[in-house]
Amino acid sequence: MIDSRYALGVLAAMAVVTFGLRALPFLAARFLQSHPLVQRLGRFLPLAIMTLLLLHTLVGSARTNPSGPWAELAAVTTVAVLQWWRKHPLLSILAGTTLYVLLRNLP
Repeated sequence: MIDSRYALGVLAAMAVVTFGLRALPFLAARFLQSHPLVQRLGRFLPLAIMTLLLLHTLVGSARTNPSGPWAELAAVTTVAVLQWWRKHPLLSILAGTTLYVLLRNLP
């Protein structure tokens, strides 16, 4: 049987570590916002992440689907056209995702 004081000590230590890890970004926010590396990553990473997601979708998921890559291509084209036309990321992503889900789930 585990000693009660030991179990409570472990739980308290886990709570302190968890709280500290969650509070750390808020405490370091002023330093991080003004750091040149963080500013550079903030300009570069969103495009890089979206490119990786696009490549994963078109190369990975589309090749394994028996009906072909047409749903992925239609969704990606929809997102690109809406983003170019409206310049509203939420609208583009929602429309592309909705089109993709509909094309994949309709017989």
